[in-house]
Amino acid sequence: MKKVIPLVLASILVLALSACSAKEESTQAAPASAPTEAAAPSEATAPAEIPAAPLESAAETEAQQVTAGGVLVAYFSATGTTKGVAERLANAVGADLYEIVPAEPYTDADLNWNDENSRSTKEQNDKSVRPGIAGETLDLSGYATIYVGFPIWWGEEPRIMDTFAESYDFSGKTVIPFCTSGGSGIGSSGKNMEKLTSGATWLDGKRFGGSVGEDELRAWADGLQ
Repeated sequence: MKKVIPLVLASILVLALSACSAKEESTQAAPASAPTEAAAPSEATAPAEIPAAPLESAAETEAQQVTAGGVLVAYFSATGTTKGVAERLANAVGADLYEIVPAEPYTDADLNWNDENSRSTKEQNDKSVRPGIAGETLDLSGYATIYVGFPIWWGEEPRIMDTFAESYDFSGKTVIPFCTSGGSGIGSSGKNMEKLTSGATWLDGKRFGGSVGEDELRAWADGLQ
């Protein structure tokens, strides 16, 4: 009987030691599943790992500079002659093109310079007339140089060009007038429009025939710089 008791006690001790060993292994193994939750950075460390907003690339900066210093050719053409010259000029200098469209189109009768009662005759005889311009307002903010083209009517710019000059802020821009005619020069047209604006640099304008070529227009534009 005395021999049995030690054997029983020994068995109980072995079982107790085995249970403790198993519990310790279980406790040590638990962290193996923890990284899934611990992988995300804490709020305290997250800002240091968030990259700063990227700076504008050189290409983007250059594109903005080109836009800010853009060139525009704005023109009024009643018969299509000035339109053709304006289109060739825009191609020659790499400019955007904008047509000044009258709110009330001019008919052939309106353009009859032999009729003292025609619309164009009355308008040119009254320097206060301001024909309306159709379409949306033009945004000039991206342009540094603006060519303005028109036909010569009764020795001067059509009154709709005065409307155009008074409708926009040309401050800080270089404005270059050009005209088309059968023989009359540009005269005081550029100076007339310059007086209707402020803060702009107006260069001397030039008269072109309707058949002027793109090379001649490019040479003229290059000579202005």
